[in-house]
Amino acid sequence: MKYSFDLLGVSPVLYFFNQQQQIQQQKPQNGVEYVGAYKCTLDALLESVEPVPPMRGWDSDRVVDTVINFWMNNSESIQYWKERLQDAGSDNLLVARVGDIESLQAEFESLLGKNS
Repeated sequence: MKYSFDLLGVSPVLYFFNQQQQIQQQKPQNGVEYVGAYKCTLDALLESVEPVPPMRGWDSDRVVDTVINFWMNNSESIQYWKERLQDAGSDNLLVARVGDIESLQAEFESLLGKNS
């Protein structure tokens, strides 16, 4: 299974928590998780992703490799979000998405109104 990781933005902690609760109530479990970190560091992102693979039955090593590869190949994006997080203040989180490729594709298709 292949995985994807991407930084999505900065969010107030309470808003992110509320969104997580709504997602859990509205959607059946899919192969996409949204995670938050207080710092824009590789360690913080790995820590936020760490509980996801066992919960999902994913390959932990591959998920970690995906996050590390993102970190190594997207320095401009990382620097941008690091600055936005710093500008936003301590009551905010950096939000990221991790998921298996097939589930992400299905999610995007549903957003575009395509049926699988």
